[in-house]
Amino acid sequence: MDIKQNIAPVTSTLSRRVPPWLIFLSSAICGTLLALHTIMGFPVFSMLLNRQPVFAASESTLCTTPAVRQEWRTLNNHQKLEYIAAVQCLHRIPSISHLQGAKTRFDDFVALHVVSTDAVHNVGHFLPWHRRFLNVYETALRNECGFKGALPYWDWSLDVASGRPLAESPVFDRVFGFGGNGADIDGYEGSFGNKSMLASAGWVAPGSGGGCVTDGPFAQFMLSVGPGYDITDHCMTRAINDNMQPFLTPALVAALMPLTTFEEFRIELEGTPVTETLRVHDAGHNAVDGEMGDRYSSPGDPLFYLHHAFLDKIWWDWVQMDYSSRVKDISGRSTVNPPHVDVTLDFELDMGMLAPPVTIREVMDVPNQLLCHTYE
Repeated sequence: MDIKQNIAPVTSTLSRRVPPWLIFLSSAICGTLLALHTIMGFPVFSMLLNRQPVFAASESTLCTTPAVRQEWRTLNNHQKLEYIAAVQCLHRIPSISHLQGAKTRFDDFVALHVVSTDAVHNVGHFLPWHRRFLNVYETALRNECGFKGALPYWDWSLDVASGRPLAESPVFDRVFGFGGNGADIDGYEGSFGNKSMLASAGWVAPGSGGGCVTDGPFAQFMLSVGPGYDITDHCMTRAINDNMQPFLTPALVAALMPLTTFEEFRIELEGTPVTETLRVHDAGHNAVDGEMGDRYSSPGDPLFYLHHAFLDKIWWDWVQMDYSSRVKDISGRSTVNPPHVDVTLDFELDMGMLAPPVTIREVMDVPNQLLCHTYE
């Protein structure tokens, strides 16, 4: 049977019944919607139908071949260089976020974190939001920069256990890492000179660094967003701080595992100002300091993603100790300031223009269809 012959009469019949101008107008509208869908990545048709689009399978749906996230030092040199090249690629691609100051795709993620910080820290969705944030970043590395691997993580507790200075960690290698410390600034106390406010929580000045990173693949790495809420063109800074090592020991990571509720776990992992002293989350940021020590613009240092990937792994390790109950265990306030409610599995995680919103439910099980990764 000739398919073209069957189609011809139908087309002919339609052309007699429908005015040509209406066919043209319909085609133009559909073409425009398809273009918007392709360029913006948004579910245009679903929104027009006023239906909530489904962006991922349910939490129980596992992906078939999850990517395996590995600790940085277990990667071979070729894998390390591939990841570094992908990050540098993201830094060359123009921004799409429409967020103030962002010039590159790398800036997009810094800018999103800046405008989201007050809404996603010291709240119940702190860990789920950052899990989704890492997922969107990892997806950008793959889809826009051809990265074939998985987002690595940095287990700083291994460096602390080694008894050596943090600056000797493989992540700070000048060839197969992210470069070392920043140039020395006398009396450095953070980008705004106010880190002494954390002294009661255990912060001690690093004693060196604070300026632009001077070696490695991210030497003189220019950013357009930060520090803090500022919109400035500036180089990425670091002030590696060994005084943070006591807060990053293997014993403190292990101490998180016996905690029985998500509420206890998330508070003890995240740290100040809810806790009196630093915990692994904020201590990890302050151990690198400079850009990483900034509450708002910390994703300006590529090590942000390795640090938070390890925090995410710690959460996943904790879940697996009692999987059936903990994979659905979520709690905590929805906002820092009242009025607030407790978050639930249906609470939405907003990624602005960078990705569609998803619910906490969709990111609770790591190797699911949305996230599709696991940890080594």
